[in-house]
Formats: sequence, structure tokens, C-alpha cells
Amino acid sequence: MPDDETMVQETPTASDAQDIRPGDLLIPEDTYLTSGVHIGTQQKSASMRRFVYKVRFDGLHVLDVKETDRRIRLAAKFLARIPAEKILAVSQRQYGQKPVRIFAKTIGAVSFAERFVPGCLTNPNLVEYFEPKVLVVTDPATDQQALSEAVSIGIPVVGLCDVNNETRNVDLVIPANNKGRVALATVYWLLAREVLRARAGGAEVEYPLSIEDFQAAL
Repeated sequence: MPDDETMVQETPTASDAQDIRPGDLLIPEDTYLTSGVHIGTQQKSASMRRFVYKVRFDGLHVLDVKETDRRIRLAAKFLARIPAEKILAVSQRQYGQKPVRIFAKTIGAVSFAERFVPGCLTNPNLVEYFEPKVLVVTDPATDQQALSEAVSIGIPVVGLCDVNNETRNVDLVIPANNKGRVALATVYWLLAREVLRARAGGAEVEYPLSIEDFQAAL
């Protein structure tokens, strides 16, 4: 049985354009489209229906990049108010591990890439024990253990959610392709930049990193 990786393609079609005026988005629409941030899965959860822009000819759901863009702004402003060392970002998805590590390093947060040790947020006896004030998950499904522990200790969760994700335990949803290599790099690159800008009161900040710096190796 194919997994979700096989249902995501990073190459958009010309018909995916969403008629957005220049300057309305944090980055050019073409950057969102070429990275595949908007390309979802064929399966769709009820809670993600509101973020779907259309269904393509091949059955893949296309996310509304205007909403993705808006929620990246919201997430950045929220995260900017949290002490950096109390932000935890996690990813068990292979293509999300490097973006998460670079994102955390860039904004001064903590990352648990690869395997999340059960009890990290709930068992003070563990060496890995950590007390964050907010959790950022790359995929609520694959990061379920971290998500469950965040819920149990009552901290808010920011989550990158694809069309097939359930969002009931995610407080701030960023609708995005959370399986594609370039898509994940793009979202975390942009989120890091916007957190830095929000900390600076909206001013431009020095940000020498590129999307390629966030991309996992093939």
C-alpha cells in the first residue's frame, strides 16, 4: 500500500495559480507554487476542508496559499512572544528533520528531530526531559507522541497540517504540504524569517539563509 509520500508531487501545474495580486503575500506566489507548499493529498479530513482551494484533475487537493501565508504570519507573531528557549519544534518525517533543526537554531529554539523519546515532556526523570511553553509539530500524525504530551501538559500547539490531517489538538493550523522536501524547507524558512521580523517589531532583519539551506538531502 503506498504511503502519503507517493501521493504528493512537488511540481505544480499552471492551473494551480490562485489569482493573487503581487505584494499580497510574504513571498511571490510562484515561490509557493514551485515549492509545492499548496499540493495536498488525495484524502481529505473534515477539519481541513476549509483550507482547500480546489481539487485537481488527478484528485490531489490544492491548499489556499493565501490562508497558508496568513497563518504563517499569525504563527510568527505568536512564537515571537514566547521565550525562544521555551519553543520546541519536532519532526519525525525525514524531510522535516533538517528544516526543523535549522529553524530552531535560527530563532534560538529547541528541536527534537528524528525520534521523540516518550515522556520527554511529562517525565522529569528522563535525561531528555524538557518543559516548553509551545510545541511546533511538522505533522500531527507522525508527531503524535509529542502532540499528545503537549496536550497533557496544557501547552499550545502550532502545526503544519496537510489536507489529510486531523486538527482537533492543534491550536494554530498552518495548512501546508508537510511531506514534500522543498515544501517543508520553504515553510520553515519563511516561518523563521517572520519570527525574527516579528521580534524586531516588523522591521526588516538580516536573514542570509535561503530556502536551499533548509532543504533535506535527497
